[in-house]
Amino acid sequence: MLTFRFVIILCSPGIGTLVHKHCEADLSPQPSTLMGVARNPAKSGSTRPSGAAAPVTGVVLAGGLGRRMGNIDKGLQLLEGRPLISWVLQRLAPQVGEVLINANRNRESYATFGHRVIEDRIGGFAGPLAGMHAGLAAAKYELVAFVPCDTPFLPEDLISRLLAPLSDEHVDMSVTNTGTQVHPVICIARRHLLPHLAAFLDAGGRKVDAWHATLKVTQVSFDDQPRAFSNINTVEELRAIERDAES
Repeated sequence: MLTFRFVIILCSPGIGTLVHKHCEADLSPQPSTLMGVARNPAKSGSTRPSGAAAPVTGVVLAGGLGRRMGNIDKGLQLLEGRPLISWVLQRLAPQVGEVLINANRNRESYATFGHRVIEDRIGGFAGPLAGMHAGLAAAKYELVAFVPCDTPFLPEDLISRLLAPLSDEHVDMSVTNTGTQVHPVICIARRHLLPHLAAFLDAGGRKVDAWHATLKVTQVSFDDQPRAFSNINTVEELRAIERDAES
């Protein structure tokens, strides 16, 4: 196995005050994949298990309307016979000390996955920030990770890598990126940001990146696992992934 690792730290006037890029890559042969991501990551060098669960609350955001899927509950749609949220929980739960599911419909169905289900505290399906607001309010731990319910291939080392820059107490949040693309909903935030987010929402703010722009945010690069953040927005995309798995 040949492995290389590099770290780049950049001072940037962009989002927040610091951009921290941490990249790893493993050049070992990989097993069969689903959409280019290992089906069984525990046997693959493409992801690295983080070990013991971290004292972090993990929140799966499943409270949206699923408009691009025809207003169906996206997290309960099946991928290879399993609900999308089941795939997400399989990747996230071993990495965190607590899991919450943010859902505004079909709460009984989501409760069958064995984790506490929380609703938005702001009505009207106000978007991901409303789910993040609910998660910060309900979290047991000071650090709160967020992931959407439509990203079934999340890295097994997601939390450990996002935690690294938060050792600096001046950093409010760490956010994932791949290449030039930021994934603003896949992040770890400090729980004490709740009043700040509540004020942002009360003022009519709804865009995640606009809220981030008011904070000290660190970006953590996952250029070694770009497909791990592929999300599924339509029924056609879901079926295409299944066809790719069968071919």
